[in-house]
Amino acid sequence: MAASAAGERDRAARYCERALHLDPGLEAADSLLFEMFLHGEDYFQVLQRIHGHLRPRTYIEIGVEAGKSLRLVLPGTVALGIDPEPAVAFPLPPSVRVFAETSDDFFARHDVRAELGGLPVDLALIDGMHHFEFALRDFMHLERLSTAQSTILVHDCFPHDRRTAQRERLWGFWSGDIWRLIVLLKKYRPDLSIHTIATPPTGLAVVRNLDPSSRFIADNLGRLCAEFMALDYSYLDKDRAAKLNLFPNDWEQIRPLLARQL
Repeated sequence: MAASAAGERDRAARYCERALHLDPGLEAADSLLFEMFLHGEDYFQVLQRIHGHLRPRTYIEIGVEAGKSLRLVLPGTVALGIDPEPAVAFPLPPSVRVFAETSDDFFARHDVRAELGGLPVDLALIDGMHHFEFALRDFMHLERLSTAQSTILVHDCFPHDRRTAQRERLWGFWSGDIWRLIVLLKKYRPDLSIHTIATPPTGLAVVRNLDPSSRFIADNLGRLCAEFMALDYSYLDKDRAAKLNLFPNDWEQIRPLLARQL
């Protein structure tokens, strides 16, 4: 029975790949492919569970767009959303504010801890510009504002293929090269706990055991960017799941990652 289902899935995947060969911008085929290989609740649903479980005092979201994920913030959480072109079309509670600027400008111009009422960042989501170096700088700034018990989430870090992982957006679906951030952190920050939840469509990494005193990324930023920008996507051709620390998309297994004192 399982073998039969796997055979049907492989056959469907081949049809999707043929369709994408004819029309690389066919988003329906992309979506179907992702759902075939990453199962269960999507990242919005898992993010909602994380908010409910952690009940963070503070939350920073980089990459707001229409506000679908920002809407998951619980009453009582002080939340800051950062996006150069936010398109939120619904009213936000007073505890949630959106800053219409790039994340680089936001961290340079604002006393972020003061904006959070003097508190550290309890929970953050990096879902902004889909370029590795932007995500790296965002992680650097957020970790500095966190504590050892904080959690940083990174979206779009488990790409499906080279086509959708390119640095420039050529078609509707695009995850970019955020995967490089996970590879970098695994290599140079073994002190971190990193689990990439297999959420459709492109994974959600949970990074814990943060060290706000670490200066490694800041002190080596240029060298790190150069090293990992030179890393070709073919690095992921073998053992992609292991290289990106893929973790089951099962809330009963995810929850202990958040509760454990690391």
